[in-house]
Amino acid sequence: MQRLEQKTAVITGASSGIGRAIALAYAREGAHVIVNYHRSQDKSGQIVQEIIAAGGRAAAIQADVRDRDSIERLVRESQAILGNIDIWVNNAGADILTGPGALLDDQEKLQNLIEVDLKGTIFCCWAIAPLMQSQGHGVIINMSWDLALHGLAGRNPQLFAATKAGITGFSRALAKTCGPDIRVNVLAPGWIETAFAENDMSNDYYQARIREIPVGRFGTPEDVAGAAVFLASEDASYMTGEMIRINGGLI
Repeated sequence: MQRLEQKTAVITGASSGIGRAIALAYAREGAHVIVNYHRSQDKSGQIVQEIIAAGGRAAAIQADVRDRDSIERLVRESQAILGNIDIWVNNAGADILTGPGALLDDQEKLQNLIEVDLKGTIFCCWAIAPLMQSQGHGVIINMSWDLALHGLAGRNPQLFAATKAGITGFSRALAKTCGPDIRVNVLAPGWIETAFAENDMSNDYYQARIREIPVGRFGTPEDVAGAAVFLASEDASYMTGEMIRINGGLI
């Protein structure tokens, strides 16, 4: 039996990495999936085609989570396609480690993280919560970082920690606000094999991080997706306001 059969789900920032893995995992588990993207229309279309080719149901919708009008449109268009929205995953995040984002100064990096990660998560939650409450049910999953509360040296980690810790605190307050109709939980990945680890991290730094991880490897986007499936399923029906770390035992 598929764990999310007949469920509907929206995943923000789902065109690559962890978001892509969650969208594919949800579709395999029977959910009708909306793949949200900001700029990566081609990648999002490929994910939708992959899901459909495997017998699943999916559609892609463009929206910028920095803009409240765009978020409201994402909710409306998703509802028009899905009917009810059972699951909402706030995965969209600013990239300050690779490409043009890595060249920004500290103030610009912080502003991007606040606008996309923190405010984007808050505004998406505020947009979807009334609909879920009117339905009488819903699951919201927000994305934090396992080192946000534990700490990691460096300027970029300071910026990430400030925003991701904010998401964790907001999520716990939202869980108190929206229960019992809506469950709100947090995923906190550790070192994951995403674009930064694969292309921009030096081998020495990579190996040093592996030596700190009891499991002895970086995680994969699929490792995070497995936890996202669990939190969205009835197996987690008595969990809200919680944070699950996917870090191989690092913390």
